[in-house]
Amino acid sequence: MQQIKRAPLWTNPINAIVPKFTYAGKHILADFWNGRIVEDEQELHQLLLGAAKAAQSKVLRTSIHKFAPQGITGVVLLAESHIALHTWPEINYIAIDIFTCGKEARPKDALNYFKDSLQPKRVAATEMKRGKQ
Repeated sequence: MQQIKRAPLWTNPINAIVPKFTYAGKHILADFWNGRIVEDEQELHQLLLGAAKAAQSKVLRTSIHKFAPQGITGVVLLAESHIALHTWPEINYIAIDIFTCGKEARPKDALNYFKDSLQPKRVAATEMKRGKQ
């Protein structure tokens, strides 16, 4: 198994000289309403991989579960943390969770990828800095 190092922002060696980064990572929580709903496991897998690529993150593995009679949950585990998507087709709603750490990760680009792919009519998104010191 290949070892992958985590890179929280606060471990940047430059912090000893100039404290520029004081948090572990960025966490975006988004609610998508009245857009395209994904119910196909392969399509969700591709969507998660595309979001990870957009975020400039390294994929470790994915897990997807389809519920009966409807709804699907998918998670892509990243070296930088995770991206998850959960659907509720009965109310035309998708919950998206994007958590990344490290200087190179671009969680907002993953969010924009989801917006472009799913075309929601309404989006509510919140960004938090996790592990603030």
